[in-house]
Amino acid sequence: MGRKYRAYPPCEQDQVLARWGHTARALWNVALEQRVYLWEQRRYTLRSVEQCRFLTAARTDLDWMGDLPAQTGQQILRQLDQSYANFWNPRHSARFPARKKRTHRLSVPFPGQAVEVRKLNRKWAEVRLPKVGWLRFRLSRAIGGTIRNATVSRDGSGWNISFGVHTGRRPDAPNGKPACGVDFGVAASAFVSTETSPRLMAPTLTANERKRLKALEQRKARQIAYAKKHQGGKYSRRLRTTIAQIAKLTARRVNRRRDFTHKLTTDLAKNHGLIGIEDLRVRNMSKSAKGTAESPGRNVRAKAGLNRSILDNTPGERRRQLEYKTRMYGSVLVAVPPFHTSQTCAACGLVDPESRKGCGRLFACTRCGHVDDADHNASVEIEARARRTGGSDINSTRSIPRVRVPASGRRRMREAPKPACAG
Repeated sequence: MGRKYRAYPPCEQDQVLARWGHTARALWNVALEQRVYLWEQRRYTLRSVEQCRFLTAARTDLDWMGDLPAQTGQQILRQLDQSYANFWNPRHSARFPARKKRTHRLSVPFPGQAVEVRKLNRKWAEVRLPKVGWLRFRLSRAIGGTIRNATVSRDGSGWNISFGVHTGRRPDAPNGKPACGVDFGVAASAFVSTETSPRLMAPTLTANERKRLKALEQRKARQIAYAKKHQGGKYSRRLRTTIAQIAKLTARRVNRRRDFTHKLTTDLAKNHGLIGIEDLRVRNMSKSAKGTAESPGRNVRAKAGLNRSILDNTPGERRRQLEYKTRMYGSVLVAVPPFHTSQTCAACGLVDPESRKGCGRLFACTRCGHVDDADHNASVEIEARARRTGGSDINSTRSIPRVRVPASGRRRMREAPKPACAG
């Protein structure tokens, strides 16, 4: 299990951790470049065991590399090994390991043997880090296990300390609770088949915060243009302050979105025995509509707004959380093909685009006259498809093979009576 807490380093520790964060990023990039070079030139696979020997030599020759704790450097090389393993795993959706830019989030990892935690009182605790000393953090929840690793990271709102904890908890037995289907959308964040109203995510930013974010983005654009024209591209202190203010608002939006997602997925996993969702390809859904100069795209700005709305609801993150929370609470997650779920009548099974004209909020079946909210009708259809699969557990995989809609649905569509020709 993961545990994340807000850390409050003093000024001296803040400077040291920031310096280590940039060193860790540089070490990742150098190690990745070394591996790519050896494979392209000699077809040789380099692993962290060999790279640790090069790291020892680099720490002797380079002062800025020697300032980084040795355990941190070794942990970064192990993480690079894991990134390669995820890339080659056909069941994992990871891409090839990427280089980290300067704007990447600062992160300093430590193995569990290198850290020590002590509790100060009911609300505060300290963690001892190599070469830094004791770092205070807010004890917002109990750690509840043996610490395997720790990571100090910084986002727009400040520093955080995360622990990988071995709790010893085993998956719960099947809870025997009722099944449900969930339709994740944009207008309705989530519509559960057993409920009569959708679950809506509150705006992640208030109206005033959106106005402020827009003004800060405009100010940033002006300051960057001025820096390129008069300062050779060098960022001024005011520009860095603007970037920090934008990052703070962005972090606030991310935290609110994550809070809603965790509450939603936890409630679904606890109160249902079978959860059906759509096997969505978010990467394909959020592709840009922008074309080339010869063949420009259509409705580019509208598609960009739709992409932002899709990603703001984080369907991929919801599925990831449901995969491990269903194991915790004794439920089963089933991903069904999304083929025509919004055009299929949950009452009679007819597939007809005319049942949902203009992709509106109302679903009215053209054959049986069934009328329902379009998202609720889709959630009922998702639940039916999940039940037809037999409730097979896919929690152990990140993705499942692409399958077509059951033949019965297509057969019903073909066997639907055709309208009589006039005259």
